Amino acid sequence: MAFIGHIIKGAIYLKDFVSKEVNHIESQKNVLKDLLSRAKTAQFGRHYDFETILDAADVTKAFAKQVPYFNYDKINESWWCKLHEGESDVTWPGNPQYFALSSGTTGKTSKRIPVTDDMIEAIRKAGIKQVFALKNFDLPADFFEKEIMMLGSSTDLDERNKHLEGEISGISASNIPNWFRGYYKPGEEIAQIDDWDDRVLRIAERAKDWDIGALSGIPSWIELMLQKVIEFHNLNNIHEIWPNLKVYTSGGVAFGPYEKSFHELMGKPVTVIDTYLASEGYIATQVRPETDAMQLNTDNGIYFEFIPFQPEYINEDGSITDDAPSLTLSEVKTNQDYALIISTVSGAWRYLIGDTIEFTDVDRAEIKITGRTKFFLNTVGSQLSVNKMDAAMRELEEQFNTKIPEYTICAKRSEDDEEFYHFWYLGSELKNPDEKAIANALDEALQDANKNYKVARSKALKGVKVKVISPEQFYEWNAHNKKKGGQVKMERVMGEDKFKDWEDFVNN
Repeated sequence: MAFIGHIIKGAIYLKDFVSKEVNHIESQKNVLKDLLSRAKTAQFGRHYDFETILDAADVTKAFAKQVPYFNYDKINESWWCKLHEGESDVTWPGNPQYFALSSGTTGKTSKRIPVTDDMIEAIRKAGIKQVFALKNFDLPADFFEKEIMMLGSSTDLDERNKHLEGEISGISASNIPNWFRGYYKPGEEIAQIDDWDDRVLRIAERAKDWDIGALSGIPSWIELMLQKVIEFHNLNNIHEIWPNLKVYTSGGVAFGPYEKSFHELMGKPVTVIDTYLASEGYIATQVRPETDAMQLNTDNGIYFEFIPFQPEYINEDGSITDDAPSLTLSEVKTNQDYALIISTVSGAWRYLIGDTIEFTDVDRAEIKITGRTKFFLNTVGSQLSVNKMDAAMRELEEQFNTKIPEYTICAKRSEDDEEFYHFWYLGSELKNPDEKAIANALDEALQDANKNYKVARSKALKGVKVKVISPEQFYEWNAHNKKKGGQVKMERVMGEDKFKDWEDFVNN
């Protein structure tokens, strides 16, 4: 009998019994006041006069009026750079112990995002919320005795200017509580290995020693790890070595593009739970099985604002215009894309995180990630967002009986006729693909899904060109430009200069 599992499961149900329902709108008001109050004596708080904002009749409106929008470059050049020069109390009281390195999907240069002790605590609380939400997924008691494979970046953090640097997954894993270490795999020794291929090989070698009940990590890298374990032990599927695997906690990107290829590695059904942990904080987590949407962590160190994701508010580089209107949680609607703005206990203020979301349930504060502001393709009026592109990939998978976990696109003039085309590279193992047929099917799917794209196709957008390559080339591109594993994600939309580098890489 899974005695310990029953105790843990019982504790989870008891916690839910004594907890009260969160009022998300009120929680957000309280979080904003708490952030302003705690940071009012920091340099940023004095500069933007947080004291006056706190005294206003409507704190949310006063805050939006008095503090401008920031992206990473703007806040780093004006404020966070002071932290690297040894100053304290800059945008948040004290001096952060960690900096999260985030090259994101934009290139080799890492952003250095402060991670304070308050943020570490907020991430810990959000993780506990996720654990307690497991009661909604009707998991057996013995699940709570199994081990958890957390596949992120290396926990061997670099020391620089009296603080530690690494990706947020590595920082989080290095701060797991002592009681959890017995469940955590691959364990501290393997997690510290910096080289991705070496780390995955060690995981494959040790896989038979573990009883894994849950996986956690970015889908593309989780899949590659599973493939390596399956290949190393000559298995048909991962359940032959981890028969008790029941849960996969996805994160970092939308799971949709990887769904088909992921489930083909399984021998049994697995519950997929989406999470949203960014370098700037733990944004949201899925709390119930009836939906794959995630609930914003509205009561835990992050204040959210939402900008309608419309072309007039978005600059060509993916930043937002100064006059873009911001909405609070009480003002948003479902089925509308928003650019996400956050203010946090790490001293990010009205910060454009770079992701776009839509609400599926406003009362529950549940969202889905729909793309990136930089990946909004609006050349010649096509207005394609990543969620529309992802949906088109799912249609192609069905029509051509294949898997397309990766893709990228560029809108540019063809050298042949000087007309605008969308140039697509699709990651698939199709043998002898009919690229013209795939291009036609993709074009039709996008026209059916997006009226703006259909209008563009009747005017300035001449057509679609497709090349099918192995998904492995996308992963090697990431390794070439950044690093395998961790938070690294593939660019879905590229500018012409980057696309030229991409095509040179693929051709060579």
